[in-house]
Amino acid sequence: MRIPRGIARTGLTVLAALTLGLVVLILVSDRPSRAVTFFFAGPFLNLYSFGNMLGSAVPLMLTGMGIVAAFRASVFNLGGEGQVYTGALIATMICLALPRLPGWAGILLSLAAGTLVGAVLAGLSGLFYARWRTNELLSSFLLSAAAVLIVDYLIAGPLDDPASNLLATPAVASRFRLLRILPPSYLDAGVAAVLLLAVLLTVYLFKTRSGYELRMCGSNREFAQYGGIRVGLYLVLPMVMSGGFHGLAGGMSILGTHYRCIQGFSVGLGWNGIAVALIGRNHPLGVIPAALLYAYLEAGAQAAVLHAGMSFEIATLVQAVIFYLVTAQGLISWIPREGLLKHRGRPPLRGRRKR
Repeated sequence: MRIPRGIARTGLTVLAALTLGLVVLILVSDRPSRAVTFFFAGPFLNLYSFGNMLGSAVPLMLTGMGIVAAFRASVFNLGGEGQVYTGALIATMICLALPRLPGWAGILLSLAAGTLVGAVLAGLSGLFYARWRTNELLSSFLLSAAAVLIVDYLIAGPLDDPASNLLATPAVASRFRLLRILPPSYLDAGVAAVLLLAVLLTVYLFKTRSGYELRMCGSNREFAQYGGIRVGLYLVLPMVMSGGFHGLAGGMSILGTHYRCIQGFSVGLGWNGIAVALIGRNHPLGVIPAALLYAYLEAGAQAAVLHAGMSFEIATLVQAVIFYLVTAQGLISWIPREGLLKHRGRPPLRGRRKR
């Protein structure tokens, strides 16, 4: 069985990056053998570390899928940070405001609310782009920055829990928490829902008419409009989907891991989702191994710091070297030969072209 060229190239890049990381560890560590052991094998030494590694990959899978949904339509969501953060706060507030709800109802309602607020935040950027040609990179980033400040204020002010040593909201009731797998690690049953969502997004993108139209708009909007596709719809819908995935990532982080909204807990989730999507070759199923790779490197760096006496800066450097090479390969593979933005042009503001 012949391995597809793209997968083989990605695998070789990952292997080369890990080899380079190994060399860097040997050169900069005071105890290279111990550092190498814990950096590369630390996440697998016990069920607690292994479960935490898998658990930290779950929100990255969701943010990666959100970026894939946008990238496939050639719209760009840079507001993932604020969408995750806001979705987390809304999910927490629902659980705190409705403590008498049955557990399953509170979980579904809070996750739906988090998904909705993320979808609205990103959808506004798509709407601005479709109606007034406002650059969605800037609008999504600015809306996210404003949302982060608002959430920070609410957590530190009206919603602050005076009994906690952290800047955080009160904890949600235990019946609203997702079932843990591999306790005492933070891996929860939400991982099954995330894997199902990856399959559903794949089916939507590659097996449905709407998914085909979305991808066609991403490839060439003028050609898509000439074929009768409602181009304006596919400037807004992918952003709504992208924001929804990010908001869901925030809600699941609360109900599965943190159990309260902690100020700044989501830093990096939005940006790392972009890297995960690139490594996953812009495919919903590709983000699963890509998120696992990122979580593995993160867990390995933490293990090296805790058990091998390695400084945090050196561990982060090794992690960054590996991830940079892998991400660069994914980015180069994804950029079209004609150029990243050439086909974007001036977006049509209406649906069908009059004949």
